[in-house]
Amino acid sequence: AGPPGPPGRADEPIRESSSQSAAPEPVASASGCHVNDSPADSSAVHPESSVLEDLTLVDNATIQKLADGLISHYLPDLQHSKQTLQELTQNQVILLETVEQEIAKFKDCNSLLDINSLFTEAKIYHNKLVNIRKEMLVLHERTTKLKKRALKLQQQKQRDALEKEQQHEKELERERQLTAKPAKRT
Repeated sequence: AGPPGPPGRADEPIRESSSQSAAPEPVASASGCHVNDSPADSSAVHPESSVLEDLTLVDNATIQKLADGLISHYLPDLQHSKQTLQELTQNQVILLETVEQEIAKFKDCNSLLDINSLFTEAKIYHNKLVNIRKEMLVLHERTTKLKKRALKLQQQKQRDALEKEQQHEKELERERQLTAKPAKRT
């Protein structure tokens, strides 16, 4: 708690002392009810009827002392609470910024995972393209060889056909020469 306040603290009743009478004076308590020290008089005074009397019995200086005492009693605690709340607010702001940074890191990690999966996929498709290119080269070589072989076979057939034709013509010529010719009469 705070330092002790002026003589009129809120938890102590304030008594106005008067040098004129020796009888007990009425006391204004912190609750605002009229209190009298003598037990015999307490049954005679009704709290609602004494409110007006309380207001007239307590002067402005006493009210000021009560207010100052109340303020001095609660002000240090309130200031301490205010400082604690400010520290909590600052800590929450720092924590919120830290959480936002961590969320950003997680988002970056997720995007990195997406990028990694894209690179992995690109690598797979690149390998597929390389394999397709190799297969196309192999097929190109095979078709080139088949074309050469077909050309050779065609040339061979043409030569064979030409030789056969020449052979056939030679046979026909030979038969003509072998056939009997009538002799010429002279």
